[in-house]
Amino acid sequence: MSESNFGDASEEQVSGAAVLARALKAQDVQYMFGIVGIPVTEIAIAAQQLGIRYVGMRNEQAACYAASAVGYLTGRPGVCLVVSGPGLVHALGGMANANMNCWPLIVIGGSSERCQETMGAFQEFPQVEACRLYSKFSVRPSSIEAIPSIIEKAVRSSIYGRPGACYIDIPADFVNLQVNVNSIKYVECCMPPPISMAETSAVQMAASVIRNAKRPLLIIGKGAAYAHAEEGIRKLVEQCKLPFLPTPMGKGVIPDNHPNCVAAARSRALQFADVIVLFGARLNWILHFGLPPRYQPDVKFIQIDICAEELGNNVRPAVTLLGDINAVTKQELASKKSLPMNYYTVFYHVQEQLPRDCMVVSEGANTMDIGRTVLQNYLPRHRLDAGTFGTMGVGLGFAIAAAIVAKDRNPGQRVICVEGDSAFGFSGMEVETICRYNLPIVLLVVNNNGIYQGIDTDSWKEMLKFGDATALAPPMCLLPNAHYEQVMAAFGGSGYFVQTREELQESLRKSLADTTKPSLINIMIEPQSMRKAQDFHWLTRSNM
Repeated sequence: MSESNFGDASEEQVSGAAVLARALKAQDVQYMFGIVGIPVTEIAIAAQQLGIRYVGMRNEQAACYAASAVGYLTGRPGVCLVVSGPGLVHALGGMANANMNCWPLIVIGGSSERCQETMGAFQEFPQVEACRLYSKFSVRPSSIEAIPSIIEKAVRSSIYGRPGACYIDIPADFVNLQVNVNSIKYVECCMPPPISMAETSAVQMAASVIRNAKRPLLIIGKGAAYAHAEEGIRKLVEQCKLPFLPTPMGKGVIPDNHPNCVAAARSRALQFADVIVLFGARLNWILHFGLPPRYQPDVKFIQIDICAEELGNNVRPAVTLLGDINAVTKQELASKKSLPMNYYTVFYHVQEQLPRDCMVVSEGANTMDIGRTVLQNYLPRHRLDAGTFGTMGVGLGFAIAAAIVAKDRNPGQRVICVEGDSAFGFSGMEVETICRYNLPIVLLVVNNNGIYQGIDTDSWKEMLKFGDATALAPPMCLLPNAHYEQVMAAFGGSGYFVQTREELQESLRKSLADTTKPSLINIMIEPQSMRKAQDFHWLTRSNM
């Protein structure tokens, strides 16, 4: 390049309107709505020339509504371009609406010339100050050179954290003012909003609260829709079989015709829920502030929101999950898989794989009672359990008999023996008999470390620091995490120690597929796991 050409390039000029338009383009702004006039017409023309789509409206308020809706629909703010004074004032309603809805929006307002400030200039109005009440960020650039960084910050502020409106004031003299093109440094497009995740302990606590609820309810707000959390929330609803209620703009995150939707019984669902999970929904007037009589006085709320200030509004939540709705939903799904299983989880996955004609043998307190309601039988004389006398210890003997008879009369029929860890202990050495005769029994030990209930390993170790187990161990406790599967392995069968749903599914699949030898699946569940509350005590008491 010659010196003369270099000199010409260094003296190339660019207008403030062109700088503003290019800065918007650099931040991936695609849509602009507004009403042109003094002093913003040139801004609209410059934006259009760069490929930003401009929609001329008839009222600034409607233009602002449109720009904010673009922000909600695309995740990137639309721009509302307005003239000074009354033009900006008319847009305030749209800014307030965007802020309350938590939708990203950029409002660019022309203003009177800087040199005429305080002189009663045409449509002079304290625009930056007025917009502070309606926006996350309100500023007038100090120079044309500052415009690119201001635009980047406005776009970033509008989409980071809780989305909302931002205002940029452009003095009339900036619009056509020419500056050296080399003095402008455009800012690279801001990164997508960082994905914040909730604390692991809070996620696990929330999962535990949900799992122990009798009448849980999910409320899906428009925050979940904005976060594109539909896939994760639907998985959570279907895997946990949870009822859900959408707010007006939360509708469609899961289809309204989904069988778990309780919108038709909204009042009843709210009034009788004992645990309510808020996915991007706020306890405002739409949800009756979370207060009685619309809700039970002791209802537990789990709040999921990207804004910390929202957590705890109007009610004291049982659990708060601060983070992106989509990310936190995925955390909940992962937590659901990693938490210790309970009886219902175990039997749900067992029932999925059981052969329709299998013989089910069962004993144990909770194991037999809960298993009776979940594990299905389709043929007569295909279930053996503790019977009329309520005898513990019958399981392995019954299973051996069933396997011997099946071998003679129904080759290929599988025998599934479902034992509590306590019940297994009564006749556990009969595993040797099973292996000696190579009976392909699938033995499931549902292990909660105790009789009815047990304790976890850490609590057991901590307890033993203070004395002898005979004096301190609760009478219902058994040795935590006992490896009963090793008894089967010791005699030549297959043993599996499982703690997750995936491990249970895989070990059961392998055990059912292998008809050449017996197997024992030792299934660890939550030590305090119990059956769901019953309307009547299991042993009917006489009133006499």
